[in-house]
Amino acid sequence: MSPSPDKRKSGNPATQADIDLTVKQQREQKRQQKLQEYQKQIARRKRSKLVWWVVGSTAALAVIGLVVASFAFAPAPPPSYQAGNSTGREIEGVETFENRTDHVEGTVTYEQAPPAGGPHNPYWLNCAVYTEPQQNENAVHSLEHGAIWITYDPERVDEAGVEALEAVMPSSYAILSPYPGMDTPVAVSAWNHQLKLDDPTDPRIAEFFTEYWRSQNVPEPNATCSGAIDGPGKA
Repeated sequence: MSPSPDKRKSGNPATQADIDLTVKQQREQKRQQKLQEYQKQIARRKRSKLVWWVVGSTAALAVIGLVVASFAFAPAPPPSYQAGNSTGREIEGVETFENRTDHVEGTVTYEQAPPAGGPHNPYWLNCAVYTEPQQNENAVHSLEHGAIWITYDPERVDEAGVEALEAVMPSSYAILSPYPGMDTPVAVSAWNHQLKLDDPTDPRIAEFFTEYWRSQNVPEPNATCSGAIDGPGKA
């Protein structure tokens, strides 16, 4: 068996020197190989950390982008009004009436068009946005509960105008529906009060809501505006 390189000996000093040099070179070579492997491991770890950092940063930016977009593109919340905020103030163009409050069956001929009160069906119209005309008798019962009914002539109010009317509506106690054949493009009705307008963006519509929405002066204040009749075309 031949001795390993680290254990080889020679009686000749010169030869022994060559052997020692060869052993040192082999050791140095092994050390360099280990060093290179270690450096490769360090480099792989750094690349791995960089990849995860990039992935994590990208994911974080994506989440932030989604959050920002959700706020930027979220629809504006509906306006809010104070229930029973009636002050009796004058709003230019508002007409006031005296109407009966009895429940009846069948069709009613109303003094106002659209009606702003009067005899009505025992079941109210659920407050909502509707794309089709509604029964007067059910909508009037909703007015009796403090709701506001916005009606528009579909021949004179375009899609942008309808969107402007929707934008002024609170989340409850409000009805929007087309009403063909009105004498004005828009009418806003509360119990015994009505405002007729040419422009669906008229600021007096919001003033009307501020004054009459959920008024405590209606025949049945605080009664609900849901749980009864869904009319055709409910959005």
